[in-house]
Amino acid sequence: MMSFVYVIVLGMARQYKYASAVVLGMHDALVSLTGMIGGLTFALANRRLIILSAIIASVAAGLSMGASCYLAERTNENPHAFRAGVTTGVSYLGTCALLILPYFLLTHTYSALFLSFVIAVLIIFLCNFCIGRAHGRGFIKHALEMLIICASVSVVSFMIGELAKHLLGIAI
Repeated sequence: MMSFVYVIVLGMARQYKYASAVVLGMHDALVSLTGMIGGLTFALANRRLIILSAIIASVAAGLSMGASCYLAERTNENPHAFRAGVTTGVSYLGTCALLILPYFLLTHTYSALFLSFVIAVLIIFLCNFCIGRAHGRGFIKHALEMLIICASVSVVSFMIGELAKHLLGIAI
């Protein structure tokens, strides 16, 4: 599975104009979905509800990301705006599929969450490795930067979710 992702990312990254679309979709999926499934795992602890919620959110957000990228590229008069939008959407949805996969494979939700986090870290390093290789530059610095940003946003999302749950008095 990861070698398939490697080939796709490397192919897209070779065309520099689409590397940013890959990173946009992938990173947004990593940040938003890891935060969401983490929050759902702690709040619900119901694997089927987590899967259902994650799929619905992923499809809606993936389509939105693709459409937003397309519109932004059209605004900049990019003749390849449609392809950039599709690339962003596919990157988003593919990343989400990999992050949701552990919930299909494992019955224990905390184990699935841990495996999702491991997959997120692997995606970050693999994507940065592919793009770095395609552009002939190092990838560790960029991968660490992306990992720190993703982890920081996820931690803040978890904290906001816990605070909101406490302030609203919601216990599921």
